[in-house]
Amino acid sequence: MALHPQARLVIELGAGAISVTDPRYDLDCARAKDRETAAAQPREPVAEVRDVDAHGVPARLYLPAGHDGVIVHAHGGGFVLHDVDVHDAVARRLANRSGMAVLSVDYRRPPEHRFPAAPDDVSAALAWLDSQLELAHLPTFAHGDSAGANLALVTALRHPGRFAGVALIYPFLDPTAAFDSYRTAADGFDPADAAWYWQQYAGSPADLEHPDLAPLLSGRLATLPPTLVVTAEHDPLRDEGEHLVALLAEVGVRVVGTRVLGQLHGFWRHADVFDAAEPVMLQVASWMRMIVER
Repeated sequence: MALHPQARLVIELGAGAISVTDPRYDLDCARAKDRETAAAQPREPVAEVRDVDAHGVPARLYLPAGHDGVIVHAHGGGFVLHDVDVHDAVARRLANRSGMAVLSVDYRRPPEHRFPAAPDDVSAALAWLDSQLELAHLPTFAHGDSAGANLALVTALRHPGRFAGVALIYPFLDPTAAFDSYRTAADGFDPADAAWYWQQYAGSPADLEHPDLAPLLSGRLATLPPTLVVTAEHDPLRDEGEHLVALLAEVGVRVVGTRVLGQLHGFWRHADVFDAAEPVMLQVASWMRMIVER
């Protein structure tokens, strides 16, 4: 279908913004603006919220009352942008909707810290979780959006058998940009920007072919637990996420793929802007609950 009117409005409001590829782009200012914008968002109360040191990795732990599972969340932002503060509101919603603890990982970002710093940090946070008696015995899910979905998937591939499920929101998986959606569905997310993010993330050209950076190349896909992949119709990343669904189905993983019509990359985090955001949040939460309660 055509772009949803809410998606069209977001594109119109963003017209003229400085691209990450523009020499005038100021990364520090962009990060500060993201935090400032996020601080103004409404935030739901959660029974307990702790900032923790997860084996040297900063993280924020959200503990709703009666939690009976854990979600390891990796935030999006092209590997380069965002942090646990920017994702605070959405992590609170995820904890409350799922009834599970959420460990939001503040992994190191490029260009200051290139691959494999980010997946190493998520793995370190998972090791910390395993040392916590109150949480280690609970069913655990890997979750992320965009670049964070890449990290969630890589973490599950690095630790086969550790997770009860993996939930990925419009995952950022293919540094070659080989899929048709980069040419047919790039509304609001310039493929040149996507290429810039990969350039910041990779430490060397060889890294772009490493399965811990490009998990579609992994030989371990069959080791994944039940997996949910959500894509957006008007998103250059759409086809690579749906290709992952096809790959997983072929190797026998229990996988569900959902395409959200009319929507563009980034919609999931903004429930105050996109009508589709809350239903997708509830879909993810109910899918996890189904696994826990089975």
